[in-house]
Amino acid sequence: MAWEEEAFVEAGERLRALLKEVKRVIVGQDRLLERMLVALLAQGHLLIEGVPGLAKTLAVKTLARAVGGSFRRIQFTPDLVPADLLGTRIYNPKEGEFKTELGPIFAHLLLADEINRAPAKVQSALLEAMQERQVTLGKETYPLPKPFLVLATQNPIESEGTYPLPEAQLDRFLLKVVVDYPAFHEELRMVERMTAGEEIRVEEVLPLEDLLDLIRLTERVYVHPKVAEHAVALVQATRDLAGVGLKELKPYVAFGASPRASLALVQGAKALALVRGRAHALPEDVRDLYPDALRHRLVLSYQALAEGVRVEEILEAVLQRLPPPFVPLHDPYGDTRSPLGPPGA
Repeated sequence: MAWEEEAFVEAGERLRALLKEVKRVIVGQDRLLERMLVALLAQGHLLIEGVPGLAKTLAVKTLARAVGGSFRRIQFTPDLVPADLLGTRIYNPKEGEFKTELGPIFAHLLLADEINRAPAKVQSALLEAMQERQVTLGKETYPLPKPFLVLATQNPIESEGTYPLPEAQLDRFLLKVVVDYPAFHEELRMVERMTAGEEIRVEEVLPLEDLLDLIRLTERVYVHPKVAEHAVALVQATRDLAGVGLKELKPYVAFGASPRASLALVQGAKALALVRGRAHALPEDVRDLYPDALRHRLVLSYQALAEGVRVEEILEAVLQRLPPPFVPLHDPYGDTRSPLGPPGA
């Protein structure tokens, strides 16, 4: 199969046009919007952490409108039950049979607002949908729509009445993005829009069928063996900090990242490469996604919590210790192994 670089360049232009349309509504939050696209193209899920009022809900809703997909928002509360999320079977006495009512989870983009407020039963029900992309009601299994993306938010301030997400569920999220407060000029722009009553209508710039084509194109992005090796080395370093010369940080990490982190890094790097209009992933793509792909997968020790050591500090130290590899465009032995495709493409 011939690899056409023009297709990847055109895909990057379309994805940047999509981001531009979303940014007509969302002021700032460039990193969050880019990570949302990465999760969508890599068919992963996104965990968003930030205080209330940072336009997390609006960003998801705007993206859904721009791609012509369905959007549902579920406010997670302690009294939520799995049927409120998945749906249930209802008995119809007139017809004498059960009828299945599908829940709000059957949407292309699902916003799980304050996911850590839901009890364990609801979280486990969501876990099946995230991992298997299907829902089981009674004896029947219903596939979820394609694409299916869960964007879950959690408030880092409040802890009362919350249920911390188990590590198994955290590991299912491709990325975790921490949303910070906007800059002065960004917040001023928000205030100006509100006082002027400015309302912006989002246009559909990327139909759902075209988005599915881009998801398939993401799978064709080439990953050089050295790029994959770098991703695995960065992940394994969290399990053996002493082995990479970071012995002083070892007491702070109780458990390092699982192999699922390596997969997330490579899948995310392929999606990020496509967003940036490239047919090949670079070590810089892996390193750019490293904090977002790893921050929710490390389990810090009590000593780290007591001394106020943040997971980002540990990840930054690993990045400094393991520099990016040199990725040649051609094999030194004369093999035409190009980042644009496999040998002989």
